[in-house]
Amino acid sequence: MVTELFRLYPGAAVIIIDDGSKDGTMEAIQGMQGTYSELVLIERGAKKGLTGAIMEGMVAAKTEYLVVMDADFQHPPASVADVYAQLEDGADMVVGCRHAKGPLKFSRRLASSGAHKLAATYLWFRRQPRAKDLMSGFYGCRTALAREIVVGKGEKFERRGFKVLFDLLKNCGRDVDLREVGFQFGDRFSGKSKLNSDIIISVMKQCGLGGKVAGYSVEFFLVTRAGRMVGILIVFAILGIALMMTGGKPGTP
Repeated sequence: MVTELFRLYPGAAVIIIDDGSKDGTMEAIQGMQGTYSELVLIERGAKKGLTGAIMEGMVAAKTEYLVVMDADFQHPPASVADVYAQLEDGADMVVGCRHAKGPLKFSRRLASSGAHKLAATYLWFRRQPRAKDLMSGFYGCRTALAREIVVGKGEKFERRGFKVLFDLLKNCGRDVDLREVGFQFGDRFSGKSKLNSDIIISVMKQCGLGGKVAGYSVEFFLVTRAGRMVGILIVFAILGIALMMTGGKPGTP
């Protein structure tokens, strides 16, 4: 990805944020920094969350515009030019919307659609700008605007979450110039998807106080073993009370 980006966009700056990986990412990037002077590596030391990592990259960016993308080639490097063109044309934020989600398995498409609808509904309720594909993970922004939101309202972000775009749109002004560009969603070159129940729960936690309560409740009762046991006990207790009340009524058959 690094090689392809510098080939397509000579003079660009590329920031890699390493969130405590153990797969040789840091060593690989350090080995390339002698070749590419504009290649920056941010080492976070330990796994602290995708949202927090991207926030750190946004604050570190020194260019007029920034583009956020994955490194597994599902976000095609050639499409960065389309995002950049809209930013140069005056857009404040540009969201890459997938033409097709063919490479996604049915379960991932279902999860992505559910998470998008949840986020879009919350943004509609808040009367905030929204896009057709809030879960794509491929978007651009004026660096000054991104930094202003992150520095000024970063405490409201779900730092251990996965969808920074959702947090940006929640906390930006309602008058931002938000545009969309389409791109062909590609096959993953390597790595694994993070799109599972954690994503849905994370998006729930991003939906205000009620969403946080719901998200933590779902996480406890459905994800953790202790929570599932407590949930089963509560269900049995409710059933037991219901049976006692029904059986204790006079004339009950």
